[in-house]
Amino acid sequence: MASRKKKVQISVYLDPTIMMMLADYAARRDQSQSMIAEAAIASFLSPDADERREAAIAKRLDQVDRRLARQERDVGIAIETLAVFVRFWLATTPALPGSAAQAARAKATERYEAFVKALGRRLAKGPKLRQEISEDVDPGHDMTTQP
Repeated sequence: MASRKKKVQISVYLDPTIMMMLADYAARRDQSQSMIAEAAIASFLSPDADERREAAIAKRLDQVDRRLARQERDVGIAIETLAVFVRFWLATTPALPGSAAQAARAKATERYEAFVKALGRRLAKGPKLRQEISEDVDPGHDMTTQP
């Protein structure tokens, strides 16, 4: 049978808010408040506590960096998509005479509403455009021309 060391009792004064947090945490983990406090103090006093904290922060920063890189890529795709569309639209859409412009505006409103509905359906079910575009596309390749 292993020899068990007797623990030493101490008295500690805690702010009521901290005490409430300790009690809630211990209850959620189904552990004693004493065991939680002992583990917290041991962690705080551990010589490698700073290294573990630094490693945890570095891991979180790496995750944030990857998310930001994906966001930057997605925004770049959106901007380029819009630019290609506008260039194509301007090159292929002739100006309308004044009499036809009003009818065209009415039709444009109808088509725009259909576009918004289609976009809503696409966003609801996926896949997203960014998932369809390979990250391995040659950045020097002009995708508006034939390969």
